[in-house]
Amino acid sequence: MINTQIKPFNASAFKSGEFVEISEKDVLGKWSIFFFYPADFTFVCPTELGDVADHYAELQSRGVEVFSVSTDTHFTHKAWHDSSETIGKINYYMVGDQSGKITNNFGVMREGQGLADRATFLVDPEGTIQAMEITAEGIGRDAEDLLRKVKAAQYVAAHPGEVCPAKWKEGEATLAPSLDLVGKI
Repeated sequence: MINTQIKPFNASAFKSGEFVEISEKDVLGKWSIFFFYPADFTFVCPTELGDVADHYAELQSRGVEVFSVSTDTHFTHKAWHDSSETIGKINYYMVGDQSGKITNNFGVMREGQGLADRATFLVDPEGTIQAMEITAEGIGRDAEDLLRKVKAAQYVAAHPGEVCPAKWKEGEATLAPSLDLVGKI
């Protein structure tokens, strides 16, 4: 999936108190996160979605849009948003993918269950997948680490010829791969 283009899609979403229609065209031209989760009104999912909501302003300041996606409908997303204090914090897109088109496009549909895996994809402004993470059902993700990956991907995109080493944090040293570095790290 890394370095592949996202595929066309159309979907209804709940965002900022409204129902909106979105497509892959809404992703192009900006950094985007697709944050797949199994289902609304569950247990690990709201903790993850709330964590992303707590970091949404910083992601927005970096030019990143967030699209949370499950196979629930946009109506169910609104009901969950209205009934949960944690989910009520969300200002990013809550995409209804009841047809499974987006979930299948990203290869994270649980066979025979109609539910998305717990998966995250970072997409660059050209629509190319730059990072992905998939965890088992009981393992929640960390928005701080997601933000670190966004910063690293944006840094590498803006600085051709440089790469970010393990645990890289914004402002730390990067590497410039070359023959001179071989065997010296």
